[in-house]
Amino acid sequence: MASVFEYAPAPESRAIADIAPSYGLFIDGEFVEAADGKVFKTVSPSTEEVLSEVARAGSEDVDRAVKAARRAFEKWSALPGAERAKYLFRIARIIQERSRELAVLETLDNGKPIKETRDADLPLVAAHFFYYAGWADKLDHAGYGANPRPLGVAGQVIPWNFPLLMLAWKIAPALATGNTVVLKPAETTPLSALFFADICRQAGLPKGVVNILPGYGDAGAALVSHPDVNKVAFTGSTAVGKEIARTVAGTRKKVTLELGGKGANIVFDDAPLDQAVEGIVNGIFFNQGQVCCAGSRLLVQESIQEELLDSLKRRLSTLRLGDPLDKNTDIGAINSEEQLTRITSLVEQGEAEGAERWSPACELPESGYWFAPTLFTNVTQAHTVARDEIFGPVLSVLTFRTPDEAVAKANNTPYGLSAGIWTEKGSRILAVANKLRAGVVWSNTFNKFDPTSPFGGYKESGFGREGGRHGLEAYLDV
Repeated sequence: MASVFEYAPAPESRAIADIAPSYGLFIDGEFVEAADGKVFKTVSPSTEEVLSEVARAGSEDVDRAVKAARRAFEKWSALPGAERAKYLFRIARIIQERSRELAVLETLDNGKPIKETRDADLPLVAAHFFYYAGWADKLDHAGYGANPRPLGVAGQVIPWNFPLLMLAWKIAPALATGNTVVLKPAETTPLSALFFADICRQAGLPKGVVNILPGYGDAGAALVSHPDVNKVAFTGSTAVGKEIARTVAGTRKKVTLELGGKGANIVFDDAPLDQAVEGIVNGIFFNQGQVCCAGSRLLVQESIQEELLDSLKRRLSTLRLGDPLDKNTDIGAINSEEQLTRITSLVEQGEAEGAERWSPACELPESGYWFAPTLFTNVTQAHTVARDEIFGPVLSVLTFRTPDEAVAKANNTPYGLSAGIWTEKGSRILAVANKLRAGVVWSNTFNKFDPTSPFGGYKESGFGREGGRHGLEAYLDV
């Protein structure tokens, strides 16, 4: 995009990530072919080049992996917590040692900028394993009674927007509490999970404790419905989450669902505007807006709307879109052609309904999947762009006059995952936050995560919590 500064290219070397031409499924400590021999290709979103060919798991492979996890569970759950902690600490240290390699890999496979994978994703991945390693020998003191027991085999299905971080959110607490894992990564981003399988072997993790099954939705459905899976953890769309809830209803399976969102970012007239603009940009354009808790609805107090929008448009005009491996890049590629089609369709619908669209001057690369950062003004609560989760770099701007109106508009959504409040008054932050139906409310910041803090939603954003002490409960018989 146009910028007041001229930046020389600063590309990270893709040679740091040694990607093999093909990968198998990781079952019982070994890489194996799919039972039916099926494979699929994983593509780089920024160039559309094929990165590797990956084995595609089917129901027979799911059964093999669940049986391997069940065999491993007896010995793994019997280990003292301090011994399990050693493995988690070892995994965390290896992740740190290989973080540059993993960041490049994630950027190639996902499309997000290298500065996000390098500076946000990978530090948080390691931090989650360090944090839950610390809990492994302290479960008696976690507040869930004496001698809480693991559930058994955890079936985990993760999305493509934060492949390695979502893996850490799921696997770290499961292992710390003594469960074994069968994890299915998203079909568009399988590589970092397969590299993590290699890290498990490098750390000497016993065979069968972690199993990785790349595949499509049929593999995820087979895993969720498998009769010998004791715990289901899913992060992804609300539609799939509802289907999972129907599948596990009437069974003894424990389930946590972290689903979609349509987060409100509320800016009051006394907010520090420069700081708020940075928070708005981070809230919706981080990872190209492909974030479940993105601040995709900006609620700005009417008296400062013009000033804030002028400042926000100036800031968007300085963002740099392009090669995700360039350390100067702010906006990377959309994860897949399918997702780009969805974003484009919803934006066109927003225009057709009368909302006013604006994007900065932006030259999109010829190959790959790209979408320019987009603002919608003159938006009402009836507009599709204010109701539906777009999951892209698209911000809908609405106004309010009073705090009560802001709360009413923020809560006027079937979702309830996140929200942000911008004001200099601490009393207003507390008063408004207490009325918002959102799992996490940020004050004068946005998209700040920490492994010690629980995360999850209300309403159609799911149920259960991941992270913090609260994240242990989902993997324990309490």
